[in-house]
Amino acid sequence: MPASAHRLIPFIFVFVWSTGFIVARYAMPYAEPMTFLFLRFTGVVICMAPIALLWRARWPSWTQIGHIALAGLLLQAGYLGGVWAAVKLGMSASLAALIMALQPIITAWLAALVAEKVSMRQWSGLLAGFTGVAMVVMAKFSLIGLTFDSLTLAGIALMSITIGTLYQKRFCPAFDLRAGSVIQFGASALLCVPLMFMFETRQIDWQLPLLASLLWSVLALSIGAITLLFMMIRDGAATRVTSYLYLTPPLTAMMAWVLFGEPITLTTLAGTALTVVALWLVTHDPATVGAGPARD
Repeated sequence: MPASAHRLIPFIFVFVWSTGFIVARYAMPYAEPMTFLFLRFTGVVICMAPIALLWRARWPSWTQIGHIALAGLLLQAGYLGGVWAAVKLGMSASLAALIMALQPIITAWLAALVAEKVSMRQWSGLLAGFTGVAMVVMAKFSLIGLTFDSLTLAGIALMSITIGTLYQKRFCPAFDLRAGSVIQFGASALLCVPLMFMFETRQIDWQLPLLASLLWSVLALSIGAITLLFMMIRDGAATRVTSYLYLTPPLTAMMAWVLFGEPITLTTLAGTALTVVALWLVTHDPATVGAGPARD
């Protein structure tokens, strides 16, 4: 892939990833969280399994299959299930976004403990990024729906995507994305089944918004964005990869303004600008090991 196109991957990823809360808003009235995610994960397997078989994807060893499946359970079922369930219990999307914005800081802290060196410049950028995200969501910030259960589920989502990113970077950074998608989403779909029967009614209202949300979730989010995320994890340090997620709440706010007429305030614009500066601080620090391509 040309270097110029490769540099666009993080920004394409952020754009698609930012539609996640938009999709949740459209789909939530028509299906419960784990039921929708079961349909989403199964849809990915249905799409990717024939591709993996027809194009003769390289299947990993059984040991690697275990690592890939566990990373997938954390990155897919754990993260998405936690966020969707917390929102379903009443947590506002803005509060959920703010909690998820802690991920780059936690990832940097854990990465500094195990492998990566995180410079003071990067720590400054991470903290500035969280401040910018907080400014973006503050106008819509609400403690409504903040219960022990919803906070616990949001915490599970946060730790799942944080640990999943580091786990995949450490134990299975490179694998055939066609085979890996079948493994990760297949494992996640299987995990959804007992959770559906334990906690949900499994009723589905097959309306156009649900079908559109499901199609976008399968093709754009689960296949497109996750493939880009895996490429970023493979090629870059975990701290740099997760720092791009700081751009998600500002971009989601812009999308909500266009699609739903939600207001954009000066605080939102200032927070967005601070977030962009913070991202530059984190990703443009050649003095650290984490600034360059990861070495296995």
